[in-house]
Amino acid sequence: MKQKRAAGVLLFRDVPERQFLLMKHPERWDLPKGHQDDGETDEQTALREMWEETGIDPQNVRLDSEFCFTTSYDVSYERHGGKVFHKTVVIFLGWLAGDDNANIVLTEHGGYQWFTWHPPHIFDNPTIDPLLAQVEAYFSGGG
Repeated sequence: MKQKRAAGVLLFRDVPERQFLLMKHPERWDLPKGHQDDGETDEQTALREMWEETGIDPQNVRLDSEFCFTTSYDVSYERHGGKVFHKTVVIFLGWLAGDDNANIVLTEHGGYQWFTWHPPHIFDNPTIDPLLAQVEAYFSGGG
């Protein structure tokens, strides 16, 4: 089975309370993330995709070196004739520098929202829900 790799950022800010960013697709919430280009590291992919999908300059984001979430699943793509790929997704925890309100520039999504961090959070999304649970454990010292 062919492999695909993707990476993204779960972006947080503290203004005045902790919030995280999700992007809106027509049917679901998602993260700023995307497929890895040849020669890129996971971190480079995550920051490039965040910049492309939000307009947030990677220089204004600090990735948490202690946190990384990885999941994998099988997915088919219409643009590849319905072929099934095994996809691995790596998500980093990012912090927006200062109290920048991050003027989001939408390029691939219909909208976005900053959600206040008051776990547990349930979005009925097989990537986001376990990611947020792992972040909650990490913040409370259990992960």
